[in-house]
Amino acid sequence: MIPQRNFQFFQGNSLSDLFAQDIGDRRCALLLNYPATASWAAYPNTQQYFLQDGSGEATKVSFDKICQKEPWKNLAVLGNTLAGVVITQPPNLLLQYWREHFGHDTHLERMHCATYLDDLNKSDRVEQVVTLFPFDHLLPEKHAVHPDVHYRLLSKATLAELGVSCPNYKTYQLDQVKLDQIQLPQQFPYLIKTSHGLSGEGTYIIRNQSDLNYCQEELNKYLKINLLKTIIVSEFVKDETHNYCVQFYVNKRGDITLIGVTQQLVSSAGSYLGGLIDYTDDLSPFSEMIAAVGQYAHQQGYFGVIGFDVLEDKNGQFYAIDANFRINGSTPLCLQRHQLLSQNKAIAKYSSDYRMNGTLDSILAALKTHLERKDLLILSALEKVKYGKIYTEIYGIVAGETLQEMQQIEQTLHTKGLQLTN
Repeated sequence: MIPQRNFQFFQGNSLSDLFAQDIGDRRCALLLNYPATASWAAYPNTQQYFLQDGSGEATKVSFDKICQKEPWKNLAVLGNTLAGVVITQPPNLLLQYWREHFGHDTHLERMHCATYLDDLNKSDRVEQVVTLFPFDHLLPEKHAVHPDVHYRLLSKATLAELGVSCPNYKTYQLDQVKLDQIQLPQQFPYLIKTSHGLSGEGTYIIRNQSDLNYCQEELNKYLKINLLKTIIVSEFVKDETHNYCVQFYVNKRGDITLIGVTQQLVSSAGSYLGGLIDYTDDLSPFSEMIAAVGQYAHQQGYFGVIGFDVLEDKNGQFYAIDANFRINGSTPLCLQRHQLLSQNKAIAKYSSDYRMNGTLDSILAALKTHLERKDLLILSALEKVKYGKIYTEIYGIVAGETLQEMQQIEQTLHTKGLQLTN
């Protein structure tokens, strides 16, 4: 058993504050977007660091998600010392809103989407790049964490090495065994996962033969386009009562700082919908798991944000089901701890599925009072047009003093036009 430790909460409110302990005055930047394999990607990750971001062109993760909405969410909480590499700059109105409500003058490194990795490879302004995932076309020495190390840590096949309780699973290398030769469990349900699925892609809950047929079709599509080498067949955790994402930062010395724990909101199909947090929660029940995962990451040469997903069953047993060695979807939510507690708001919910009719300008005006009270924090906003009507997709945080108040605030915002699309 790893002894429990009294880890301390991070006292800042930005990614710059988090990484400052390791970066200092070095010229480092955060590359805000993931790599992609779609036809629109100027630098597709199809050579070495495979990821599963859609089995066909029609199902690939879209440009607006990878290069606009998702990066801007982290840009909102970047702070003013760590530069953020963007290939699509957010609107000035959004930058102004962040400045007013998060208190940061964001340092942007704007680069052209057709040349940005070549530009980074040659850049004197950026020595190293913190990435969410290794890039095939970014030089290894430019990665802040060696890409081979990072890629192995991000593999779902690495879970059993972390020294924490996890479901039993078997790993299969598809260059050594054919899909139809794999001995699958006799009883439903169970899970089949690809090694590096992106945004929930590549995780299949097998509850019946129909699920299995669909999964096998998807895996065969990935094999056909040469983007898959490893799959995992895992037991299913039954009698789940809670689904947590535990987040912390491990620095280059191996010291650990707590960021927060969220209860994950997922659809019946397992898709990630957001997170719910109580900023007064005690993370001590997870101390042993945090220590084990942090120690393993440090031994491998990793530093940065880590978020690992934990299921709790009816007996109070914890099972780690995934580990993300990167900034997580709900990391910006966790970073609002001190700001929202100072407003007596202990409960907050993050969602990437808000939508409101109108332009960002009109929305900021319509919700002005709520924004000033921090009832709603806007992390990302992208205007779109459908059938000639403008609407804005929003990644946001709704906060209240209690769960009931937070839900009431969300309902009030709903009556003013803020919709949840999932």
